[in-house]
Amino acid sequence: MPHSALLARDLVRNLAGRRVLDGVHLTASPGRRIGLIGENGAGKSTLLRVLAGVDEPDGGSVTRPADLGFLHQELPFAAGSTVAAVLDEALREARADLAELDRLGIELARVPEDSPGHRELLDAYGRRLEQARHRDSWDADRRAALVLEGLGLGGVAHDRALGSLSGGQRGRLALAALLVRRPSALLLDEPTNHLDDRAAAFLEEHLRALPGAVVAASHDRAFLDAVCTELIDLDPAVDGPVRHGGGYSAYLAAGRAERERWERRFAEEQQELAELRRQAGVTAHRVAPDRGRRDNEKMGYGHRAGRVQNQISRRVRDAARRLEELERAQVAEPPRPLRFAAPALAAAPPEGTGTADDPGPLVALREVRVPGRLAPATLEVRAGDRLLVTGGNGAGKSTLLAVLAGLVAAEGEVRRRPRLTVGLLAQDTVFERPERTVEDTYRLALGAARAERVPLDSLGLLDPADRDKPVGRLSVGQRRRLALALLVARPPQLLLLDEPTNHLSPRLCDELEEALGSGPGAIVLASHDRWLRRRWRGRELRLTPGVR
Repeated sequence: MPHSALLARDLVRNLAGRRVLDGVHLTASPGRRIGLIGENGAGKSTLLRVLAGVDEPDGGSVTRPADLGFLHQELPFAAGSTVAAVLDEALREARADLAELDRLGIELARVPEDSPGHRELLDAYGRRLEQARHRDSWDADRRAALVLEGLGLGGVAHDRALGSLSGGQRGRLALAALLVRRPSALLLDEPTNHLDDRAAAFLEEHLRALPGAVVAASHDRAFLDAVCTELIDLDPAVDGPVRHGGGYSAYLAAGRAERERWERRFAEEQQELAELRRQAGVTAHRVAPDRGRRDNEKMGYGHRAGRVQNQISRRVRDAARRLEELERAQVAEPPRPLRFAAPALAAAPPEGTGTADDPGPLVALREVRVPGRLAPATLEVRAGDRLLVTGGNGAGKSTLLAVLAGLVAAEGEVRRRPRLTVGLLAQDTVFERPERTVEDTYRLALGAARAERVPLDSLGLLDPADRDKPVGRLSVGQRRRLALALLVARPPQLLLLDEPTNHLSPRLCDELEEALGSGPGAIVLASHDRWLRRRWRGRELRLTPGVR
């Protein structure tokens, strides 16, 4: 069973009256690893679902390998199912290969070579052997153990019910099951979510070694750089989605150049259109049959009239023809790109209880612990602080932020400055009223006066076209953008960000990083994002599981 390419031709997909995919072409050959990037809502997840056959396109076609693998957001198992059941399903095809080879081998030994059925059995054995080699079926059980260990699930008991696992563990188990299966081509939607450094490095190495095609939608800039042989930018472009060779670093320069070329081409065309309209209008006026002759035209008019009239008429026709052609084929105006534009992420804190020289911390923790979730931690957060909290999965990063926010009771001493305002961007963004529009949700949460003073459009987080869309129909990334907008529209004095770059477009991640450095308030963020951490210039606190 040789590896085959995944092909998409002229894909069109409409959702809720909006064209999400418009003439997308994609060729993912064996050994190629394509990253899908673009703003939230650009159609990355939609494209993956169409490629996988989960959704049907409204136009175009997809040619896919028979054993395509798609990383679903949720495991297709009931909460009462076990880890062992997921692994058994992942290993089912490999085990079936080996069982069938055994059966055919026994049959071949029993049937004489000159028997009429021997040739048919031999052919069947050869086909199954090739399939088993393609799947590396003999190594499947060992591969399963290695993948579980590599993704940080080696210590999870196989009899654990799925409902008892954390969201991150379930996500990693779904990814593990797909890697164990070893399909001909992989479709992955945000595969590094919930992965710590070790697990992300394992995944990257595993994907680079696969012989088949990989198509991955990801916000993870380090992953895009480490894995992808090319990127497809689904953001609007003059000639449709743009393919860039190489990873994210190469894309940064090429993407800017592509945008500049579009803007320059549009400006030059608009200038030419204006000149053609002027020429057509002026010359048409000069050739008008009922226009009176000026004094300097009266002498010799009869002698030259025909020739001049013909020349002007020809210029009018040429200008009108070129104008019509250019208007018919003119380049669309580049849409105004979203640019994060919050003036400050965190506001100036209230007066402290200390001295003028040392007003004291905003929050102080002394030997604070949450049994089973957070080992004892001591920490001070002061005005102007930029603190990055790191650590492996299960180290307690989210729990620490929840303690700082006052959302989780903890043992030990917790002191907060009086009148301190705190805002938390949680990992999971849920709105109580999904039927409300984006605009109504924003206005009701902030109040009419604040929403008018800081319009949603001014923050550069959501496209104005999405303002009237129910929040329940937003993508995961768009919901996270709205949650961030609600925080920065009324900046807290202590801003807590839990995995802030998850589900956000790479471009917004870059802009959010730049914004972290400004403003008088304090910001504490927990992040697995390797790209962000490599460029971090503030304080850092690394949590270890320890004794809880």
